[in-house]
Formats: sequence, C-alpha cells, structure tokens
Amino acid sequence: MKTVLILGATGQVGQALLQLALQHPEISRVVAPTRRPLPPHINLENPQVDFEALPEDAAWWKADLALCALGTTLRQAKSRAGFHRVDHDYVLAAAGLAQRAETPAFGLVSSLGADAASRLLYLRTKGETEKTLSALGFASLTLVRPSLLIGGPRSSARYMEAFGLFLGKHLTSLLPRRYQAVTTLQVAQALLEAGIRGSEGLHIIESEQL
Repeated sequence: MKTVLILGATGQVGQALLQLALQHPEISRVVAPTRRPLPPHINLENPQVDFEALPEDAAWWKADLALCALGTTLRQAKSRAGFHRVDHDYVLAAAGLAQRAETPAFGLVSSLGADAASRLLYLRTKGETEKTLSALGFASLTLVRPSLLIGGPRSSARYMEAFGLFLGKHLTSLLPRRYQAVTTLQVAQALLEAGIRGSEGLHIIESEQL
C-alpha cells in the first residue's frame, strides 16, 4: 500500500487527483498540504501550509510518489512575477523538499507546448519548470502536457480559455487530436497511474495520449 503526496489539491486537476487517490485500492494514505482545510477523510492528512514558507522538516515530504497540480493564471496572480512564483517557484520548492526526503517518483501537470525557449510567458514558465525538475534526480518523473482543460465551474472568469474550450468542444472533428480539449479527470487518471507504476526515468504524456 502506498502513500501519495498531492500538491495543489484545491485546483481542478488537484481535486480530481485527490478523489481518485482516496478511492484507489493501492493507496492507503494521502497527504495533501493546502492553505485552507479540505473535507476530512479517514485516509487523508491535510497539513495547512504557506507555500511562501514550506516546512522543510515535515515528515510527510517522504512518500511513495508525489503528484503536483499547482498552478495559477496571470489574471489570478495579477502580475507576471506572481504567475512565475506559483507555476515555477512553488512547484520546484515543493519538488526539492520531496526529493530531499527520498520520495522516488514525481508527477507534474504541465502544458501542451511547454518550452523553456518560448516567447510566451505561460509556455516558457512551464518549460523552465520541466527543465529544472528533470535535473532534481527523481528516479521516476512524469510530465503530463494537456491541451485545454474541461472541468467544473471556476471561481473566477477566464474568458479566453472559455472561448478556447467552446472551440475545443464544438469543433472537435476539425481539430487535430493533439489540440482537442481534455477533461481534468483524464489528466488526473494519467498522472496517478503513472506515479503508481513509478517506472524509472522520464516519461512525457502528451495531450493526444490522454
């Protein structure tokens, strides 16, 4: 039976990850550090943390696998620096602590088109995060790169994404498989199963594989 550490459990993919992990027959313990409390569950440990100052000596950094769905939007972050802090700095700080605690497997929700050399802030940040994460030394590393995500209601409006989702959902037959919208559940399932397998090396799951 495995222990899984979930980072970003209050987001759309994170919520799906949390529910799948709590129901998975191979998982006996889920640790989900968050800013605000999650609904209690017998198999859930939910430490409240500040991602600006993560507890370095917490015993729960050591798990069989760590899965990260941390992320924000430029609108929510209110600045380019704020976006980079969440999608890059928070992710790498948490990953570094998990790796230092000898958690062998790590999985990240990244993005289609992630590229450290991109001129676009979003894709460049995702690419930089992937690049640094790959150098941390996890025995098993999985990067999932979804296209547009179909999920539940959001707490704030994301108009351009909503327009993209409309196109993705209603013009599916006209789009290459790579660019078709995928569900948050598909992403969560792929990330969780890859983490449980823990196959050695780097594994990239592109959107068309979801």
